Amino acid sequence: MDIDWTSEDHAFRARVRAFLKAELPSNWDEISRHGPGSREQTEFSLEFCPKLAEAGLLVPHWPLEWGGGDRPAWEHFILGEEMWAAGEPRGGQYMNVNWIGPTLMRFGSEEQKALFVPQMAAGRAIWCQGFSEPDAGSDLARLRTRAVRDGDHYVINGSKIWTSYAGMAKHCFLLARAGTGDDKAGIAIFLTDMSTKGIEVRSIPSLIGHGDIHEVFFTDVRVPVSMRLGDEGEAWSIINYSLANERVGIPRYEFASRVLDQMVDELRRRGMAEDPVMQVRAGSAAAACEAARLLVYRTVDKRARGEAIGAEASLARVAVAEADHIVTDFGMEFLPDAFCGTDHTAFVAHHERAIVTGIAAGATEIHLGLIARRWLGLPKGD
Repeated sequence: MDIDWTSEDHAFRARVRAFLKAELPSNWDEISRHGPGSREQTEFSLEFCPKLAEAGLLVPHWPLEWGGGDRPAWEHFILGEEMWAAGEPRGGQYMNVNWIGPTLMRFGSEEQKALFVPQMAAGRAIWCQGFSEPDAGSDLARLRTRAVRDGDHYVINGSKIWTSYAGMAKHCFLLARAGTGDDKAGIAIFLTDMSTKGIEVRSIPSLIGHGDIHEVFFTDVRVPVSMRLGDEGEAWSIINYSLANERVGIPRYEFASRVLDQMVDELRRRGMAEDPVMQVRAGSAAAACEAARLLVYRTVDKRARGEAIGAEASLARVAVAEADHIVTDFGMEFLPDAFCGTDHTAFVAHHERAIVTGIAAGATEIHLGLIARRWLGLPKGD
């Protein structure tokens, strides 16, 4: 794997940074304080993403026919690194860019693609994903939300939990059990209008800020058959394609690495730079960030070569979660006072976002199980 950036890559990164410097307002730290799921940041994304799209920086890696620029997969990740390091001004629309849009372009009907993809490419679409459930967590094979065929519609009943962006989302990438069996083959995907009668969204108060996660209840919700993505029984392969993109699509390691640099600068300012214990811990944290970066790059390299992505995505996901926690633990140990008050917003923001790192895109425990079975070849336990 060759990870040397080309001059073109460096120029693209500089272009993204210049755009962010020009477009992010002076109060961006305040807007982004509670992360991409807050109402403030979501509303900002609906102003910011159209500008990004107009500049050709929202979906440059998408095909030309769908508003992209047919640019390399690496540019997608350069873009993601810079956006996440800046506090993710795309808000929940990063999901459109990373995996919902590409999934629709690959598996959607012509009607579905025409209805949804242009709005995503224009930066005007907020989606949420209806995956996790109260009794199933991240184990999608155990989901219990039901979709029963009734003529030209499905009638859906059930609930989802920990649903990011649901409070302002216009559509939901919803998983429900449409078959009679209780295994993976019975799952179907529905592109659900969140304004449909019978959908109720409740915000879940949390440490990471208001508006980020929700419960969503479905009571006799009628979804047209035309809004089912793929056929019944085909959902699992589509989900695997989507999750492979999602698991490495959030470059948290970049934000963690830059926050770590700020922490070390603050320690230097306080005259603590010569503390050997601090130096060792800082070096370990930096190494964890770089390890996560390289594992993600390995996955990107496979994608760029057109190769199928397997357990590598889970390896990268776990490494990213570990790096996030190592950096925040370093800060809490050596700069505990910096996590109180408002003088070091980036430190606090990173700490809050690290709390959910092990849950978003599938719980770490789920990924460890996938690594055990698919990477190490261990038998599945009872």
